[in-house]
Amino acid sequence: MLRTLIIKPESLPLRTPFRISRGVKTATEVVVVELHEEGLVGRGECVPYPRYGESCANVIAQLQPLEARIAAGEPFDNLAGYLPAGAARNALDCAIWDLLARRTGQTVAERLGREHPASLAAAITIGLDSVGAMRAAAQQAAGSPIIKVKLDADDAPARFEAVAEAAQGSQFIIDPNESWNIATLRQMESVVARYRVMMVEQPLPADADEDLRDLDYPAPICADEAVHTTDDLDAIGDKYSVVNIKLDKTGGLTEALRLQAAARAGGFQVMTGCMICSSLSIAPALFIASASDFADLDGPWWLAQDRDGGCRFENGMILPPRPGFWGDLGMKGEAE
Repeated sequence: MLRTLIIKPESLPLRTPFRISRGVKTATEVVVVELHEEGLVGRGECVPYPRYGESCANVIAQLQPLEARIAAGEPFDNLAGYLPAGAARNALDCAIWDLLARRTGQTVAERLGREHPASLAAAITIGLDSVGAMRAAAQQAAGSPIIKVKLDADDAPARFEAVAEAAQGSQFIIDPNESWNIATLRQMESVVARYRVMMVEQPLPADADEDLRDLDYPAPICADEAVHTTDDLDAIGDKYSVVNIKLDKTGGLTEALRLQAAARAGGFQVMTGCMICSSLSIAPALFIASASDFADLDGPWWLAQDRDGGCRFENGMILPPRPGFWGDLGMKGEAE
């Protein structure tokens, strides 16, 4: 059986600059993996994240040694063992899930014993900007059920209040991306209590979050950078009550499913998140999101042009890709 691994870095322009506490981007850099097998193609996408020491170059360097193993017919179940949890393993793992669906005729939903993901509420993100710009962005997103607000420690109350007042019918996720300390978190306490804040996501640095231990706060605290895989759960139980699962952190759908089950068993609520990405990253994540409490999957919404057949966004809802895009047999071979 002839198998080929193809690795393709791509730069996907954004429709508008995206700014968080770590910086601003005008394009997202992704790596696409294709597994070719006798006319069938399975695809996966990852977003290397510099916060975790990743780049397109080192993701490609991790994947290239597997080309020979895949060509030699090494079982797919063995391949994850050659890669750490992270972006590279995510792209390969998702490509394997996709290829197996196309080869066997059993969709990913059928393999998991689940319904195919339906539309669900997904947070629309307001990037970090001036107070006026964030207010204007919130006015445009005001019909969305959930708005995620990117903040840093600079003028956080005024920025958030501008968004909250402009979109009073929405619920909010506050995401400082590790840029706060405990003083800023306390400064925001009365503001958080005043509005419909669903959670505050990773306010403190993941390696300096002891002040979160047994913290009494008016909104749940969500772990993002502090949790990558199932092995991280034991260390966070008295600091966080929500876990943000991202396939680029877990290293693919396989570990994301394990993490979701373990988080549920540990009493955590679950959010499914993403990087700025195309719908090729979102399609497998929908299988986690459909069994999560919250979804933050607006990565493709930021793109100037998503992939054909990808997700659609309507009034704060994300609609799944069309049949055949990923993980099912709506069409054979390479998706259009």
